[in-house]
Amino acid sequence: MTAVLDPPTPVRPAGPQGRARRLARRVAGPWTYAALIAVLAGSAFPVYWSFVVSSQTPDAIGSVPPVLVPGGHLFENIARVFDTTDFALALTNSIVVAGTITVSVVLFSTLAGFAFAKLRFRGRNVLLLLIIATQAIPTELGVIPLYMMMSEFGWAGEIHAVIVPGLVTAFGVFFMRQYFERAIPDELLEAGRMDGCNSLRLFWHIALPAARPAAAVLGLFTFMQAWNDFFWPLVVLVPENPTVQIALNTLASGYTTDYNLVLTAATIATVPVLAVFLLFGRQIVGGIMSGAIKG
Repeated sequence: MTAVLDPPTPVRPAGPQGRARRLARRVAGPWTYAALIAVLAGSAFPVYWSFVVSSQTPDAIGSVPPVLVPGGHLFENIARVFDTTDFALALTNSIVVAGTITVSVVLFSTLAGFAFAKLRFRGRNVLLLLIIATQAIPTELGVIPLYMMMSEFGWAGEIHAVIVPGLVTAFGVFFMRQYFERAIPDELLEAGRMDGCNSLRLFWHIALPAARPAAAVLGLFTFMQAWNDFFWPLVVLVPENPTVQIALNTLASGYTTDYNLVLTAATIATVPVLAVFLLFGRQIVGGIMSGAIKG
């Protein structure tokens, strides 16, 4: 008599790779694509409409029905922006400020996050708690003391006064600390120490390569925050040495506002942010997906 054997039960791969494969096998339905298209259209339409208005004559802003097709006056309006205000200096200042702050925040936050996550030293938890507690302090509370410090240093009106206060952030330290806590096993670091690596070499050869996706996400957030910052540059800078946001405010603060000119300048100001996302988009999406799979 022949015995009938049951087919073997397929074994699902465990861990993040198995979870990623199961997520990849799920097929999105038509409603999912419809929702994504709606969100994309709603997010992209203001940028597109700004571009349309910036390529039209000034009377297009009040036309009924609204103009939805680009015109042929884009370069003429761009020339008007640079003739009306020193927008080239504003772009240069914003690129210097946002770029310097981004590099500094990513570097120092990665170093501090690695130390808080993987190094053991006295007072580590207390220091981390103090860093996180600073996020509960309103920014407006420190404006007057900070401005007094910048005046004492002789930096009032200079871009140094915008760069230095933002060289490191509590959010960046906490963000990188949480990433290192999950991304790097302690056994890997112990193996490196047994091979003779000190803490700096462990950071450079093990932690830093593993932190690239998270560092890209933090870098994008920091760049956008520094690029869009308006309040502190308005307080500490002078109109003759503006950032992009100050220049936009100058264009919009006349007796009559030329919205065609303002939207043209806003369209120019979005180009560097889009360029950063295009350059580092793969790293950014990889960092977000890595966090989603590990969570």
